[in-house]
Amino acid sequence: MRISRVYINQTLAVNETIQLDEDSAHYLRAVLRIKKDNLVILFNGEGGEYHGKVAEISRKSVLIELLSFNNTSVESNLAVYLGIGISRGDRMEFAIQKSVELGVKEISPLLTEHCVVQLKDDKKEKKRTHWQKIAQNATEQSGRTVNPTINSVESFSSWVQQQSGLKVFLDPFADKTLSQLQPKTQRVTLLAGPEGGFSEEERDIAKQAGFIPIKLGPRVLRTETAALSALTAVQLQWGDLNA
Repeated sequence: MRISRVYINQTLAVNETIQLDEDSAHYLRAVLRIKKDNLVILFNGEGGEYHGKVAEISRKSVLIELLSFNNTSVESNLAVYLGIGISRGDRMEFAIQKSVELGVKEISPLLTEHCVVQLKDDKKEKKRTHWQKIAQNATEQSGRTVNPTINSVESFSSWVQQQSGLKVFLDPFADKTLSQLQPKTQRVTLLAGPEGGFSEEERDIAKQAGFIPIKLGPRVLRTETAALSALTAVQLQWGDLNA
């Protein structure tokens, strides 16, 4: 029987009994339909996970008795930072979810010239919070114990100037491939365009900031496919998918 994993934003310690916050309690009670004495796994994003059992469950509260700590980690040895042009609805959500499963460390949603979605200031934080929740759910599902960060929405030109490590951007017109590159450290920054691709000016700005254009095969990929293909490729080349 598969044991449910739940992220908890609070301090955890073995032999303590904790009360879950309202959202986590509702998820266990109403969605997973957990019963008293069922086993659960909790983690707080600081590394490792806690095995426990349901000590009490009611409409008012869910109490978990923490029985043991497992200092497990499935984090990649390669720190991958992804900047991705914001795409519409479920495409962006899909890209975030699968990027977390593939071991991304940080995701930065970017406003670019050809973005179909243009967020007003009052919507940016609401969107970031929503995307962070999607990342959290993917962390729970994939067995990771550290929550990847979803950064605030930022402009393309500002973001590219702040990056480090091996910096590459996906460009169907490039003549280089990942196999021709080698990171000097275990940090790779990927830049993936929106549905409309990068403008010529943005391509120039990225190259001036040290980003190397690379292509992923002969076909033009959709934005979410390109980002996930690049993540898979760098994890195969230098990360833990070849383990």
